[in-house]
Amino acid sequence: MSDLKNEAAAVAQPLDSELQQDGIVSEKKGTAGDQKDMYRMGKQQELRRNFRFVSIFGYSMVLMATWETILTTLIIPLTNGGTGGAIVMFLVTAVGMGFVIVSMAEMASMAPTSGGQYHWVSEFAPKKHQKFLSYLVGWLCVLGWQTGIASIAFLAGGQVQGLVILNNPNYVPERWHGTLLVIAVATFSILFNTLLARKLPLVEGIVLVLHIFGFFAIFITMWVLGPRSPSKQVFGGFQDNAGWGSIGLSVLVGQLSPIFSLLGADAATHMSEELKDASHTLPRAMIWTAVVNSSLGFLMLVTFCFCLGDVESAILSPTGQPHIQIMYNATQSIPGATALASITTIMAVFGCVNNVATCSRQLFAFARDHGVPFSAFLSRVRPGWDIPLNSVLVSFSIAVGLSLINIGSTVAFNSVASLGTCALLSSYIVSISCMFINRWNKEPLLPCKFSLGRAGIWVNGVSVIYLCVALVFAFFPTFPHPTPDLMNWNILIYGVVVVFSLVYFFLKGRKVYVGPVEYLNKDL
Repeated sequence: MSDLKNEAAAVAQPLDSELQQDGIVSEKKGTAGDQKDMYRMGKQQELRRNFRFVSIFGYSMVLMATWETILTTLIIPLTNGGTGGAIVMFLVTAVGMGFVIVSMAEMASMAPTSGGQYHWVSEFAPKKHQKFLSYLVGWLCVLGWQTGIASIAFLAGGQVQGLVILNNPNYVPERWHGTLLVIAVATFSILFNTLLARKLPLVEGIVLVLHIFGFFAIFITMWVLGPRSPSKQVFGGFQDNAGWGSIGLSVLVGQLSPIFSLLGADAATHMSEELKDASHTLPRAMIWTAVVNSSLGFLMLVTFCFCLGDVESAILSPTGQPHIQIMYNATQSIPGATALASITTIMAVFGCVNNVATCSRQLFAFARDHGVPFSAFLSRVRPGWDIPLNSVLVSFSIAVGLSLINIGSTVAFNSVASLGTCALLSSYIVSISCMFINRWNKEPLLPCKFSLGRAGIWVNGVSVIYLCVALVFAFFPTFPHPTPDLMNWNILIYGVVVVFSLVYFFLKGRKVYVGPVEYLNKDL
């Protein structure tokens, strides 16, 4: 144990003169507060802190991409719950996820590290469970974010194919076309995260502008040109189009779309070692992201519910993308619909760029704590690059490998891709539960620049309850009595990955993984 302490002190000990500075110390080390946080956590500053509030806010806004994701997954709530169910479940999900994001923002302020959830669990879990729970959550985060690249790239590729069909009705999409598009989007994202890595903060600001202006371009166009449904039909339109036999159950199943559109509360957290004054800036960026994206998502959802027109024609659109069909029905112009739909496609591509950044940093951090095989290789930061290049390239390889599944079965690929939602929800449950238990037992909490105070135990409690309900329905198929090709195989794959991580832990992991808590310097 003393060896671990000595190692942590050797790599993380800041100079006294640096700790006394009030402003920015250097581009790489950040502020004195950043250095103090890294020293307390026993980590060496290897990445360049070139993100500020606007860039990290843009980063998390673009990755979450709520209004864009609502449109591209619109078929789920239309089939399960109808327009009324879609609106109600979005509001419920926005409130529930709001509690989750606020809870995680507080933990991010206490320990702003690229490790995120598994690090927090290591610090906040009951002592006898710290090592095991931290390791398990680390693997859940790896699973959640690594599958995210292929998932978002597949969404972008599907939109490209939809636009091709809109402009060329004779085009027949093949599964291997989708795979090539996934690889193309992933390749663009990897090149951006390597060759243009230092420009990423600047680009986030530019894409944030597109995110906002793109919203208004579609929002205004739909209200001006689109058909209008009566308010009673929109807000009271609860339907069980999937055949569950219960409108209430159908509405609950349809919540997968708003969950997916509001997922990623921890995304910016994994970039915290590249953010200046992270403990102050990060929680505020997370909360503002939730507020703004939820508001834009709700307005866009209501807009499309009012301008939906014929629900059946949207669901059965030859483009395979209901939002493209709705845009075409409103504009009655192929070029106009193409221009509007291209905005969501571009945003999906840059969402994939940000996903690569997040998942590579999370993998780098977990490898740095010896949580995965080949830790030395994955945690290496090459001099001059200031990014975990090996983790970036491995993340790309995993995405390409997953995309090949689509050639054999799109259903199997979708099951793997959507698995990330369940994995991330699970990691949120464990990490926030640990904070709740600390508060329940009246344990002393770390000082932080964003504290929930006495409301914390209630916020944490509501978060855990909501997440448990959301996790159950994330495993549901979108149709009752599904055939094997329509079954949601998430729970099977989820179980296999969890079992693999447990086997690896007991065979080797427990011998090399001690958990971040063992590297802490407690002399501050």
